[in-house]
Amino acid sequence: MSSQDNQQEYRIVAVLLIAILVLVVGTVLGIGVHKSRTGTSAGTVVTAAAEASATPAAVAADDASVVVDNGVVKFYFAVGKAELASGALAALGDAIAATQGGKRLVLSGFHDASGDPAFNAELAKQRAFAVRDALMGAGVAEAAIELRKPEQTTGTGSDAEARRVEVVIAD
Repeated sequence: MSSQDNQQEYRIVAVLLIAILVLVVGTVLGIGVHKSRTGTSAGTVVTAAAEASATPAAVAADDASVVVDNGVVKFYFAVGKAELASGALAALGDAIAATQGGKRLVLSGFHDASGDPAFNAELAKQRAFAVRDALMGAGVAEAAIELRKPEQTTGTGSDAEARRVEVVIAD
């Protein structure tokens, strides 16, 4: 009888372990699906589609990237997203150093022409805030950063090139 009791106990333990495993996997998958729908995955690593010395033509349609073009740091964003590409702070090195020398940075956000214009304008603003927050996180004083809404917020070039924030060192 005791061997039957042990088998029954092992079955109960096995069922409990399987149930816990299913619960954990289901929770992880559920969180992943939720975050992918809301676009707020803290663990998402966005790869740069271009090196800092690349030209804007290298901007990929679905990737975030950062490019330095004639001293202007241009952050390109994925559709509907405001997350910065990896390498953002490295590309901002000269701009950050300029603020330490008393210069100011001017940030301007642009968007593409597709979709709802009001949503796009708000998204361009959120993207500019993301760049500002990265600069402040790197030690740049808020007083050294100016958010400037351009007269024409719809960016030029392809849709991928239009979804951008530009950082210019001002005198």
